[in-house]
Amino acid sequence: MNPFDSIQERLGPQRDALLNHPIYQEIDRLEALHLFMEHHVFAVWDFMSLLKALQRRLSCVETPWLPAADPSGCRLVNEIVLAEESDEDGQGGFVSHFELYRRAMIRCRANPKAIDAFLNELQQGTPLAVALKSPTVPNGVRRFIQQTFRIIDEGNLCAIASAFTFGREDLLPAVFQRIVDNLNIKADGELEDFKYYLDRHIGLDSEEHGPMANRLLHSLCGSDTAHWRLAEQTAIDCLEARRALWDEILDLIRGEKKRVAPL
Repeated sequence: MNPFDSIQERLGPQRDALLNHPIYQEIDRLEALHLFMEHHVFAVWDFMSLLKALQRRLSCVETPWLPAADPSGCRLVNEIVLAEESDEDGQGGFVSHFELYRRAMIRCRANPKAIDAFLNELQQGTPLAVALKSPTVPNGVRRFIQQTFRIIDEGNLCAIASAFTFGREDLLPAVFQRIVDNLNIKADGELEDFKYYLDRHIGLDSEEHGPMANRLLHSLCGSDTAHWRLAEQTAIDCLEARRALWDEILDLIRGEKKRVAPL
């Protein structure tokens, strides 16, 4: 068994725990989906940050320009960036997948204030560590992002590529899309933009970007056993962090249901 397949096998329990997480059973009304989206949007932003960390290391984004050390890796990451950062928006224009997600939040009346305030802090030059301390950033989100940026800041390219490859949005199961379809009917089409996001982002992940990321990780780790061990541990850490985030959102959804339940 090659090292990549070995990692896939080792991650089986973590992936199963995410794909069968009880959070999906609780997203049975629009208000629960709102809570999910208001937290998950931070993970979408976090994913874009991982991608840009890869691009910065594998291609030249500075001046004066210099040739990439790994032209194949440069090509792969730039192809992924093209779609993730400027995909078709379904309305004749182009937009990032993060912005697609935020647009979907607005249309279905989820609250974007927390993510907007966080990004506003960053745009004003506030250091990430300080912006994350804002009371508007949920605790589970804070821990999730801190874990990702530890990987980025440590600077190991194999670890960054592993986090990007194995922490992807194909961790949202098919049942989630069926839940959204059913809620969209009840909500008179308010989730059409979210359905479009899921179709574009998750579809590209599984059909194109996932295989590209796999090839990139193979290229970076090569035959170095230490690199593959680091890639495996990073992948485990990322899936555990995602599960912890799901656990926190689940607790919030259940708490809100109890709060509004009739006596």
